[in-house]
Amino acid sequence: MITEEQIINIQNQWGAGVVKIGILRNNRTECKTFASEFLDRHYCFGKSTVLFKPTKCAQQQFRPTKDEATSYFIAGDDRACNEDKGFAINPWTKVRFENTGFILEENRALAMGNYFFTDLEENEAKVEYTFGYQLIEGVLKIDLHHSSFPYNP
Repeated sequence: MITEEQIINIQNQWGAGVVKIGILRNNRTECKTFASEFLDRHYCFGKSTVLFKPTKCAQQQFRPTKDEATSYFIAGDDRACNEDKGFAINPWTKVRFENTGFILEENRALAMGNYFFTDLEENEAKVEYTFGYQLIEGVLKIDLHHSSFPYNP
């Protein structure tokens, strides 16, 4: 059975990875290599279907491929989606999760809540998320990533 502790651990690793992508933003080759490894480590691309709906997308809201996810995280001249600015190269100094709840099963799990991204000026962006995890060869990987800003009338 997947545990809350496993999910919290992978969330912390995911957040640290987003921060590291931002740290590497000025070395494009290293940033691109790390972003690719980050996606391989944390997502099911190439192993299963991935439903990826990132926060800051309006024209191409859904990103089912690794190339499209890479484009969202680091953009660049070779980005797959023209609207992308490189969410993870913002840069962020900290990512923290506040989980509302979990659905835990033997080989699948869901987590929902808010995550907060802190920028260089210590401003915090609150984002709502739902992540689905699949246990693949003993490792939790994301197969569902839905992220959006809170409703603001």
